[in-house]
Amino acid sequence: MIPYKDDNPTSTFPFITIGIIVLNILIFIWEIISPAGEKAIVYSYGAIPYSITTFEKAQPVHPFFTLFSSMFLHGGYFHLGGNMLYLWIFGNNIEDRLGHLRFLTFYIFSGIVAAYSHAITEPNSTIPMIGASGAVSGILGAYILLFPHARVHTLIFLGFFVTTIKVPALIVIGFWAIIQLINGLISKGLLNQGGVAWFAHIGGFLIGLLTIKLWLPKGRFRG
Repeated sequence: MIPYKDDNPTSTFPFITIGIIVLNILIFIWEIISPAGEKAIVYSYGAIPYSITTFEKAQPVHPFFTLFSSMFLHGGYFHLGGNMLYLWIFGNNIEDRLGHLRFLTFYIFSGIVAAYSHAITEPNSTIPMIGASGAVSGILGAYILLFPHARVHTLIFLGFFVTTIKVPALIVIGFWAIIQLINGLISKGLLNQGGVAWFAHIGGFLIGLLTIKLWLPKGRFRG
C-alpha cells in the first residue's frame, strides 16, 4: 500500500515543504559527489546515539548539531524518495494549518525528538542515524489527528496487478504506525546491527500526535 496524493486542498502555497524537499535533494547530491565519500559524511554529521546521550564529541561538529544535520542526510535513492513522498503528500496540509515558520519549527522539533527516541533505546550505539523519517513521522502524527477522514490515493499491489483506491488517512497512517511499532519491537533483538531506526519513527509520530494542538494558532483548529 503506497500513498501518492491526498484529496485535501490547502489555502496557502507550501513553500517551506517544497524548500525542505529541495534542500534534502541537494544535500543528497552533495553526499554522492563529495570527494570525502558518503560514509565519511554520514559518520561526521549523522546522529550517533552514544554521542548525543553523553555529549562526547567524536565528530567534527557538536553532537547537538547532528540532531539537526542528520535530518537532511539519506542512505540511498529509495530512502530519500520515500521520505520526500510522504513529506509532499502530508506536509503541505500541516504547513497550511500551522503557518510557514511554525511548521518549520514543528518539523525540526519532531526530528530532534525522534532522534532522541532512537538514542534512548540504543544509548551505546555508535552507528549514526540519518534521514528525515523522524521529522516526517511527526507530520504523520499531526495529520492523522487533524485530518483522519481525508481521502488518500493509494496504490494497491495484487500480485501482478496494480490498482488505486482512496483510503481514509486514519487507515493509511494507522497501518503505517502499526508496522513501525511491530518492527520496532522485533528490532530490539537485533541491537547495534544498523538498519532502520524504528523508534525514531515511533517517537516522531507520537510527539506529532500528542502536541500538534499546542502548535496550532488560535482559532485554526477545526475538529
